[in-house]
Amino acid sequence: MRLKKYTDYALRVLIYTASSEDKVSIKEISESFFISAEHIRKVVHQLSKHDYIETTRGRNGGIRLHKNPEDINLGEVIRLMENDFYLVECFNCEVNRCILTPSCSLRSILADATQAFLTVLDQYTLKDLIVNKEDWEDLFRNM
Repeated sequence: MRLKKYTDYALRVLIYTASSEDKVSIKEISESFFISAEHIRKVVHQLSKHDYIETTRGRNGGIRLHKNPEDINLGEVIRLMENDFYLVECFNCEVNRCILTPSCSLRSILADATQAFLTVLDQYTLKDLIVNKEDWEDLFRNM
C-alpha cells in the first residue's frame, strides 16, 4: 500500500505544527520540507476545514493545532486525506473490467489487508509522532 503525497504532506504539517510551541507559517513548513508552498496551502486548507488546525491570516497570523495531539487519530486523518483505497482495479466497480472478478478472492484478501492497515493506524495519535522542534534542528544539522 502506498499513501499519496497529499496524505504524507498532511501528516508532516500536523507533526510540524504539533512540535512547535508557536504558530507556524506555510512558508516555514514549505521551506523545512522542500515542498511547494501551494501544495502545503491546499493541505492546510483541508486540515482546517476538518478542524485539525486553525489558521489566522495577517501579520501575526499562522497555523496551529485546533485539537490536542492526543485527540488527532492517525487512521482518521489518513482516511480523510485518501479519497480511495483502490489497490487494484476490481476495488472500483466503475472501472473494473477484470474477467476474473466473479471467481477471484484477491479483492477480499486485499480488503482485509487494507482494514488491518487502518486498524493499526487507529491505535495511534499525533501525540505518538511528536518530537521537540529542537530535536528536529539537531537532526537537520547532522544530515
